[in-house]
Amino acid sequence: MSREEFQRYWRETHAPLVASHADILGIQRYVQVHTVTSPVNGAIRASRGGPEEYDGVAELWWDSIDAMAAGASSDAGRAAGLELLEDERRFIDLANSPLFFADENEVVALRD
Repeated sequence: MSREEFQRYWRETHAPLVASHADILGIQRYVQVHTVTSPVNGAIRASRGGPEEYDGVAELWWDSIDAMAAGASSDAGRAAGLELLEDERRFIDLANSPLFFADENEVVALRD
C-alpha cells in the first residue's frame, strides 16, 4: 500500500472507527500525525543516519494508564479493542510498528 493509500485509509476509515469506540475505551484524545513527502525528510534522515520515516504516528490520550486499562477490561472494551486491531491488520505492518506509553514533558509551550 502506498503512503497516500495508507494515510487515506487511516484518516477516512480507521479514524471514524476509533472515534466510535472512544467513549467505551476512555480515549480522551486521538491525533493522527501524517508524514509529508518532502526532500527535507530525506535530508534530515541522512544527516542523522536515521531509519526510513514512518507513514505517520498516532497519539492516543487517556486520563491515566489505569483509565486505559479500565476501558479495555470490560466486555465492550475488549470487543472494541478487537475490532480496532482487526482493522489495523488491514493497513498497518504491526510487527514493525512500535507501541509505547509515555509521559509528556512540555519544554516550550504553544505560543499565540
